[in-house]
Amino acid sequence: MNQAQQAINQLIEQTEQSVVGQSHVVKALVIGLLTNGHVLLEGLPGTAKTRSVKSLANFLNTSFGRIQFTPDLLPSDVTGTEVYQEIDGKPQLNFQAGPIFNSIVLADEVNRAPAKVQAALLEAMAEGTITVGDKTHVMPDLFMVLATQNPVEQEGTYPLPEAQMDRFLMKVCVGYPEDQAEREIIRLVRSEEQGAMGSIDKVAVNHIEPEHVLEARRQLTDVAVSDLVESYIVALVMATRKPERYPHSPLANWIEVGASPRASIALDKCARAHAWLKGRDHVTFDDVRAVCPAVLGHRLTLSYDALADGVDQTKVVKTLLDTVEIG
Repeated sequence: MNQAQQAINQLIEQTEQSVVGQSHVVKALVIGLLTNGHVLLEGLPGTAKTRSVKSLANFLNTSFGRIQFTPDLLPSDVTGTEVYQEIDGKPQLNFQAGPIFNSIVLADEVNRAPAKVQAALLEAMAEGTITVGDKTHVMPDLFMVLATQNPVEQEGTYPLPEAQMDRFLMKVCVGYPEDQAEREIIRLVRSEEQGAMGSIDKVAVNHIEPEHVLEARRQLTDVAVSDLVESYIVALVMATRKPERYPHSPLANWIEVGASPRASIALDKCARAHAWLKGRDHVTFDDVRAVCPAVLGHRLTLSYDALADGVDQTKVVKTLLDTVEIG
């Protein structure tokens, strides 16, 4: 195991100690970090979405910014703005950077913001730049948006545009913990209150340097993907666009709009990251299947029939994995 793998494994271990019962969330965040992608966490209030992101950022030796999205938020509250100043008697405009100019950005309750704010965030996610006035500002080399949202059924929430959903590498559903995990959460918070561990923001940790993350990203390019695995990735994505190829499956009745080419790229990246975390230099079919629900689910537009029958993206992806043959 090389130094980068040791550092990333340490990052996962430390984060899981602070976020009990949500190991799949932590691994998804790390996969997003390794693949230079953005991750959306969806779940009911109180399911440790914000804590997961803050814990990950706390263990990385890099900058962290948090944006609390509200209906009255302005784009300048996210991007920053040009401020009028007089220097040596000469008036000039100086750019004052907003919270988006951090390496790890927590976009909390992102689906409560108006459209203009969503557009500003989309440019940063898609292009790695922010345009203010007539100037374009470049984001840091290590830049990642970790957004949280409550389910759209909650009051005051709005569905994100399809274009923005497609920019998220993965969407992870965060549920309630099981019995034993709930007990461990109570004990963890109690120990923090007693000062045994300190708060999440003050606990002494071994910080992971950004160089380890950048080195891990370089190593992902060496993870091999066979022709068979590549064909399987293509078959999964094409099945969402042309479900009529599988006449004995209900996919054609459920899917209105299939996944874009970004889904194929994301499956390849995430599968390579999943294999790398397992210590392998090649991708297996299981790697693809492991990341498929988080990569494909939010990219599918379901039909009216599916919604009327109570079919969600999770069930569609499960059916997709059962329908498309391996190899």
